[in-house]
Amino acid sequence: MEKKLNLVSLGCPKNLVDSEVMLGLLAKDGYSVCSSPEEADLLLVNTCGFIQPAVEESIDEILNLGQVKKRRPGVKLVVTGCLVQRYGEQLREQLPEVDLFIGTDGFQDIVAAIKRSEQGCEPPSIPLKPLYVMDSSVSRQISTPRHRAYLKISEGCLNRCAFCLIPSLRGGLRSRPVADLILEAKWLAAQGVKEMTLVGQDLTAYGLDLGRNHPALTDLLEQLLAACDIPWIRLLYLYPGRLDDDLLRLMAAEPRLLSYLDLPLQHVSDSVLKRMNRPFGRAHVLDVVEKIRQIVPRAAIRTTLMVGFPGESEKDVRCLEDFMTAGRLDHVGIFTYCNEEGCAAEKLSDQCSQEEKEERRQRLMEIQAAISLEKNQKRVGATVQVLVEGVSSETDLLLEGRACFQAPEIDGCIYITDGHCNGGDLVNVKITEAYTYDLAGGIV
Repeated sequence: MEKKLNLVSLGCPKNLVDSEVMLGLLAKDGYSVCSSPEEADLLLVNTCGFIQPAVEESIDEILNLGQVKKRRPGVKLVVTGCLVQRYGEQLREQLPEVDLFIGTDGFQDIVAAIKRSEQGCEPPSIPLKPLYVMDSSVSRQISTPRHRAYLKISEGCLNRCAFCLIPSLRGGLRSRPVADLILEAKWLAAQGVKEMTLVGQDLTAYGLDLGRNHPALTDLLEQLLAACDIPWIRLLYLYPGRLDDDLLRLMAAEPRLLSYLDLPLQHVSDSVLKRMNRPFGRAHVLDVVEKIRQIVPRAAIRTTLMVGFPGESEKDVRCLEDFMTAGRLDHVGIFTYCNEEGCAAEKLSDQCSQEEKEERRQRLMEIQAAISLEKNQKRVGATVQVLVEGVSSETDLLLEGRACFQAPEIDGCIYITDGHCNGGDLVNVKITEAYTYDLAGGIV
C-alpha cells in the first residue's frame, strides 16, 4: 500500500534543504506527500530552535500533530532539526507522543531510523557535534515552486557571535567541494530552475575549512556560472567581515549573478559590536557599504539589525538611526534580542527590558518604512525584469513576481496588474504603482 507523509518544515532555507533531502529519501521508500495531517501515515516536523519564539512555534506544531496522532492510532510522529539538537534527551520526557527524535545530524538516515523505531529498537543517540554535510548523490525532492531552489554550499559556522547558538546546533564550518556543487547546480538547471539561491550560515567563509589553496566563494561562483545556464543566481548571508573586491567585481560583470547583497550586520555601534563578539566595527561597515556602491552601483543591499542587546544605550540606538538615515539600504529587518540559554550573551550585565526593545524596534521600523517607500516611488516608470511566482497570495485576481532586488519570502513583491504569463516566466514589467514594501505594474 502507498504510504503518505505530511511534512512541516520550520525555520530557514538551510533547514528547508534538509527537509527536501528527507522528502527525497522517504519518496524512495514509497512515501508520497499529502497536504493534510489527517491523511498521513507519517507526521514529520523539521524544527527550528535558534531563538525562543522559534522554539515555541516548534513545540506548538508538535503538540498539534500529537493531537492528530491521538485520533489516529498507528500514525508515526517524527521530530527532527535544531530543536532536537538543542534540547536532546529532555524532549523524550516532555513529549512522549513523539515516536522518534533526530537532530541536525542523522536526518540523512531517516528511513533506517524509522524502520528501527517500528521494530522497537532503542532510538538513536543525538550526536553532540554534528558532522554530516550533504552531497549531490543524496536524494532530494524540491519543495519550492519548480522555478526556484536553494543550493546549500556549506554547513555549520566558524564565527562565535555572543548571541548565536548556530555553532552548537549545526557544528563547525563544513564546505562542500566545488565539483559536487556543480553537479547539483546542473541537476537543478535540468529541473527547470530559473533562480538558484546559494545559502550557508556565512557564504563568505566558504572553503576556509578545506585546507591550503582552498577555493573561495568567488572561485565557486565563476565555476557555477560556467557550468550551468540558470539565469538568476542569488547569494544569501554574506558576512561583512570577509566581503572582498573580487566578489563585487564578479557581481558587477556578470548579470546572472544578481546584484543583491544580504549583509547580516546586527549593529553598527562599536561598543555593541564588541560585546556581540563581532570582528568588525562601524568604520568597516561604512567602508563595505561605500565599496559596494562604488563597484556595483545598481546593487540592492539588505541587512538585519538587532536592538536591545545587553548594554545597548540610547546613544547606540541613535547610532543605528544615523546609519539607516544616511545609508538608505534597500531592505532592513529589525529584530529584538532574545536572551538564549547557552549563549555567551546570556551572562552579560545591563539587560534591556522588553519595553525598551519593542520601542527601539518600532522607531527603526518607522525610519526604514519611509526609506523603502521613497525608494519604491523612484522606481515608478521604470521597466524591470520579473520572475513570476504565480497567482498572488493576496488575491487570485492578480499575479505576482519578484525583481532581482527582492529575495523570495524575505522582501516585498511586484503585483502584475496587466498582461499574460505563467509561473516561472521571466517577463519585463513597467512599474506603475509603489507601496511601502511592494510594487505594481503591467507586462510590456
